Amino acid sequence: MSSRITCDVRATAPVAVVRLRGALDLGTMRSVHQALNDALVEETEALVVDLAEVDVRDRLALSVFAATARRAEEWPAVPVVLCSPSPVAARWLAESTTCRVVPVSSNCAEATRAAGATSVLRMRARLDPVAGACRRARDLVTDACARWNLPDAAGPAALVLSELVGNVVRHAGTPMQVTVTLRRPYLHLAVVDGSRAQARAGGTDLYAEGGRGLLLVRELTQRWGSVPAGPGKAVWAMLPAT
Repeated sequence: MSSRITCDVRATAPVAVVRLRGALDLGTMRSVHQALNDALVEETEALVVDLAEVDVRDRLALSVFAATARRAEEWPAVPVVLCSPSPVAARWLAESTTCRVVPVSSNCAEATRAAGATSVLRMRARLDPVAGACRRARDLVTDACARWNLPDAAGPAALVLSELVGNVVRHAGTPMQVTVTLRRPYLHLAVVDGSRAQARAGGTDLYAEGGRGLLLVRELTQRWGSVPAGPGKAVWAMLPAT
């Protein structure tokens, strides 16, 4: 990170606490954004950002936390909570749109409790890039939808997750982690593999032998995307939880 701001990440399962120290302005917000995104790669259930030792020098720089929360909502589907802002930063946050996206607590303990109390159901599986991976992914999401009473989501979710896993088998060829998360109002599906090549929907050639799987994902989901995750990437999708 920039020498003007530092970041210390402390994982206290199930919540990761990120302590920032230094000046936050338009020059340092990019490095803060990267540090927070890196923290999201870990298998945490919530992210708390401690601002007790942050000198906010430009109110526009606070938008970095809204951007992080939106990214965290899509993948890995975890809440982000800010805590301990200075009086000036607290006032700027209250006057901005950031507070509509990210809750703010007066201290770290309160923020950690609030983040950890968020109701999220999650199921994970490690899969190898083999022919049976798609079937195992379908079984995982079907089981999750049955446990969580989401009968209408089961069929589309099984098809979407099968396509995401099949994309890894065909193109990345690496072991993968599959995650199914219920964070209402959405069912979140994610596959993390070991390839940095971003997943992109193919063309619309009806006579092509392949490349239409991610087009199908796009049509069946509310949103989907591909983001860097450690040495590889995460491909995620969101469907209405019904």
